[in-house]
Amino acid sequence: MHTIEIRTTAHSQMVDITGQVAEFVSKMGVKEGACMVWIPHTTAGVTINENADSDVVRDILSALDKAVPWKADYRHGEGNSAAHVKASMMGSSVLIPVENGRLVLGTWQGVYFCEFDGPRSRRVYLQMLSSVGM
Repeated sequence: MHTIEIRTTAHSQMVDITGQVAEFVSKMGVKEGACMVWIPHTTAGVTINENADSDVVRDILSALDKAVPWKADYRHGEGNSAAHVKASMMGSSVLIPVENGRLVLGTWQGVYFCEFDGPRSRRVYLQMLSSVGM
């Protein structure tokens, strides 16, 4: 398992970690399998989406803020219920196929760490799953 350390700089932020995930896969030397990206935080998530146009990230964050506003009739005592809801919407992991030693992503796809309660120091865990005998 490998750990990526991330220091977010904003309350809500999507950090493109595609390069770091691809570098890990390359260093592992696994030709066929999958790479699991897992987030151990309840107010952050991970997703795969377009990484060619930065407006997509802005639009995603804006839509999430409209769907789950920071101030609402929440009961959670810490005052960050919106971050918990957004993290659940994004999910805590993605599984990316690996073929010929490379991530199998669409032309415009990237892997994003999603911060919803920052700025903070965060961790992302990467684990290779190898296809043996294929």
